[in-house]
Amino acid sequence: MTDSGSTVPRRQLGRHLRDLRLQAGMTMPEAAQLIERGKTTLQRLETGQANRIRLLDIRELCAVYDAEEVVTAGLLGLAQQASGKCWWHEYGRLIPEDFDVYVGLETAARRLTSYAPDVVLGLLQTPDYARILARTASPTDTNEEIERRVQLKRRRQSILTRKRHPTELRVVLLECALRRMVGGRKVMAVQLRHLADMSTLPNITLQVLPYAAGIPLGDPIGLFTIAEFRLDKKKEPIEPPVVYLENFTGDLYLESQSHVSRYHVAHEALRRAALDETASRNMLRQLAREYAA
Repeated sequence: MTDSGSTVPRRQLGRHLRDLRLQAGMTMPEAAQLIERGKTTLQRLETGQANRIRLLDIRELCAVYDAEEVVTAGLLGLAQQASGKCWWHEYGRLIPEDFDVYVGLETAARRLTSYAPDVVLGLLQTPDYARILARTASPTDTNEEIERRVQLKRRRQSILTRKRHPTELRVVLLECALRRMVGGRKVMAVQLRHLADMSTLPNITLQVLPYAAGIPLGDPIGLFTIAEFRLDKKKEPIEPPVVYLENFTGDLYLESQSHVSRYHVAHEALRRAALDETASRNMLRQLAREYAA
């Protein structure tokens, strides 16, 4: 692999292409033959190791796999983004809004390290809480579209509770996320009880950063997640870690070692300043009782 561009979109593109091929019930040689390319070319695409990506190949593979229009558009956008040093997924440009790039990283991760200052992290939201946020963000969407968004979020959450190799989650929530009203007192009471219950799972570490802790980093910091991936037989990560930053107009993905290390250091500082797990759980249950009263 050369360092001529960002590896994140290439790896994402490869993962989606492989999933589409398997869903279509095709072997790699069969798919390669249908688009008149060699097996090695397709193998490099699926493993994110292609130095040069032809849009024609991506378009023909999507046609062979009978991919939906939004998926095809998303994969073509990923292919075009692959030449950037780091990249910005801006909705409405190369990649359509309905094609969620982050979900692919989230699903493949073995550990997610997050900080959520304003709202409850998506992986820990209850359906009612998620529904209110979706309706507020997209007031013109139909009820069916809103429910589709909620169901997608619920499917994403299954990575935390699956029986085999559940994803490890380490999250710090700013107290603001617990006190900011979303959907009324009843919705908040259920949401906070859910957080307390989820924090008892062995693969989840949840800490609350109280207002009294001040600003541990000296500067405010927004929502971020560090995705780390499983190890191969040689105990090496199958992919390098990635920092995901969510923004109102798009998503930023950082993969340089210096950026990843800096966000790890930031998260450790937040964890040290936060309440421990037991005190955080007690606070969640106490606030849930107050909302329910």
